Amino acid sequence: MAHSSNDANAKQFSLVPKIINGGIAGIIGVSCVFPLDLVKTRLQNQQIGPNGEKMYSSMLDCFKKTYKVEGYFGMYRGSAVNILLITPEKAIKLAANDFFRHKLTTKKGELPVTRQMVAGGLAGFCQIVVTTPMELLKIQMQDAGRVAAQAKEAGKHVSKTSATKIALELIRTKGITGLYKGTGATMLRDVSFSVVYFPLFATLNDLGPRKADGSGEAVFWCSFLSGCAAGSFAALAVNPFDVVKTRLQALRKAEGEIQFNGLADCIRKTLTNEGPQAFFKGGLCRMIVIAPLFGIAQMVYFLGVAEFLLGVKQTKV
Repeated sequence: MAHSSNDANAKQFSLVPKIINGGIAGIIGVSCVFPLDLVKTRLQNQQIGPNGEKMYSSMLDCFKKTYKVEGYFGMYRGSAVNILLITPEKAIKLAANDFFRHKLTTKKGELPVTRQMVAGGLAGFCQIVVTTPMELLKIQMQDAGRVAAQAKEAGKHVSKTSATKIALELIRTKGITGLYKGTGATMLRDVSFSVVYFPLFATLNDLGPRKADGSGEAVFWCSFLSGCAAGSFAALAVNPFDVVKTRLQALRKAEGEIQFNGLADCIRKTLTNEGPQAFFKGGLCRMIVIAPLFGIAQMVYFLGVAEFLLGVKQTKV
């Protein structure tokens, strides 16, 4: 029985190495940029007081105050849960994108930009099963210092907690669904991010110089810079969704801060009380976080570290 070219390609598509590559890339990236991600979370969660008062005036101010009060390791608050879950999260995102690109490639070997966007969107959708609980727990730990500092100013005490305690308490009181608070906002952010990021990365990566080995693949620094550029642009484009997601997933609020009842309520109250500029809080910080995170991820991914370790042939889509 004759096999189509798609059948032949399917045999060549190795999913396991791509999952391992995604995991390695995620751990390296998160370890490098986590302090900036913590600053981003605190900036997005802080609300302006009735007299215009706020704890942090800028990204640098937030970084200085956090370091002064909580020290070096305080900048990595919540990193354990992120590093633990970033492996499956990044693995799903990068491997799923490659898988859907593979499936959506035409019989002529072409992949129009619309199909690239669909592949990216589907990859973003697949990852939320891991991203939502990971982000929920990470945000509680990252924002704990800000909430505790404001409570201290008001003469109140906030007991220390951990990601494990928070997870167990949510499961005990609300079941497993308690870990999926803010799923709608997470999906909105991750799907739209992937729709923008992956096609843009592929386009930029194709413009750069190729390896001298005749493979037609981009040189590693081209993949790195393409990941940085595409990641920073996509991060800024979807920052409003990230602000909403971060605020919805913050279980503890500082004294006097507004509570939100769902996606639409969060958007409405934020717009009414703080104006449209509030949706771009932490935008620069997030661009600085996402750029090297995805630059490193794409570089590791395209270098094929897992393929080398496993001794299998690297496949490109």
